[in-house]
Amino acid sequence: MSTGRLCALVDGVFAIAVTLLVLDLPRPPASAALASTLRHAWPSYAAYLVSFATIGVIWLEHHGMMSAVKVANRRFMERTLVFLLTVSVIPWPTALAAEFGRQGGANARTAAVVYSAILFAMGLAFVASWRYLRRRPELVYEPARGGLQAAERRALAGSAAYLLAILLAFVVPVAAFAIDGALAVYFALSRSGVPALMVRASAGRD
Repeated sequence: MSTGRLCALVDGVFAIAVTLLVLDLPRPPASAALASTLRHAWPSYAAYLVSFATIGVIWLEHHGMMSAVKVANRRFMERTLVFLLTVSVIPWPTALAAEFGRQGGANARTAAVVYSAILFAMGLAFVASWRYLRRRPELVYEPARGGLQAAERRALAGSAAYLLAILLAFVVPVAAFAIDGALAVYFALSRSGVPALMVRASAGRD
């Protein structure tokens, strides 16, 4: 099967997920101290920025994957749907982090654990997709096949970092959120792995 419809579905889910993030930004009622109210809502802005950056980087990484895929079969599409399940739910833990992250105590720990756990599940789903492509190289443009293992390792490293964030969330919730944000920055700035795969795939199409 061609990848056109699958790419359209992926882009649609990502667009909706990003849009839903905005809906959870604070909209305080009429108040004489609006500036103060907005300042106290800083966890909402932090959660929004981390989640937006994460979703954006994930989209770029997945775009790299799809640029290497020549044809898609049912099994690959099933793995992609599982991946999209984890992406579509990201706005929910973002809202939890914004609401309970500043409270401290058990609520903050729970919010941090749920947030990092969702990202960990997303990372594992991404790893599963890369692994399937590596084991089914006929689905991938030939010039890109050599980069599949590196791309899988890259996704696996991200998943391991999210697992670390889950463990830290039980002790220092802020540290867990910091790791989640740092991962988005790292993958955004990294020039290896998937970007190189995209170049190889383009060469294969040409």
